Amino acid sequence: MHSLPETIVITSRYCGPADSGNGGYTCGRLAARLPGITEVTLRRPPPLDTGLSIVGRPQNGTALMQGDDVIAEARPASLAMDVLPCPGLAAAADGSARYHGFVGHAFPACFVCGPERHIGDGLRIFAGDVDGGGLVASPWTPQGWLGDADGMVRPEFVWAALDCPGAWAWLAELHDPLVLGRLTASLEAPVTTGRPHIVGGWRLGQEGRKFHSGTAVWRADGTLCARAKATWIQVDRARFARQTPAA
Repeated sequence: MHSLPETIVITSRYCGPADSGNGGYTCGRLAARLPGITEVTLRRPPPLDTGLSIVGRPQNGTALMQGDDVIAEARPASLAMDVLPCPGLAAAADGSARYHGFVGHAFPACFVCGPERHIGDGLRIFAGDVDGGGLVASPWTPQGWLGDADGMVRPEFVWAALDCPGAWAWLAELHDPLVLGRLTASLEAPVTTGRPHIVGGWRLGQEGRKFHSGTAVWRADGTLCARAKATWIQVDRARFARQTPAA
């Protein structure tokens, strides 16, 4: 293993739970160091406002470290996964109005899906039920601050968008929250600021307390921009009781 000359900080703005980084955003920060399809595994909750080192791994992987502790590991991967058809903007808007997180949310300040985040502060992707079969979707028009000089949404924010909808495909039926364990993503076409997109999530299967889901970002015309497969871990709600608003 050899250290790369880089340190990153995940600021509190990019939280998932109130005291740790949003999983998709964190994965995207690390995945940016590798070309092509990348699998990122979160080993510990990403700490906020703390210097984290990026180091090399064998077989061209990288790791995010806090001292000697591994926070996340990334490696090149493949992604054999069918993507559901794009539901369209109208259906996504209808689904978003039924977003279960408006009723109860373990992490209401989440950078991606937290209803407490204001326009210009978070992504505000509120993926709700579209067809009654596990597909959830939300419209998303990325704002300019998410983009580079050419108006293309930066990769870490596309990874973030691919995160939470996969959990909400399951959460309407669960008492305890889910936290991201692994995310494998393929960024296939540019996501452009100021233009309407659709973000969707669907179920892929369950193994005990592990829940698998797929997610995608489409343009308004149905063009696929990005897809991902996630593994979520169900955790005890009591761990995050202070972050859950009173009923």
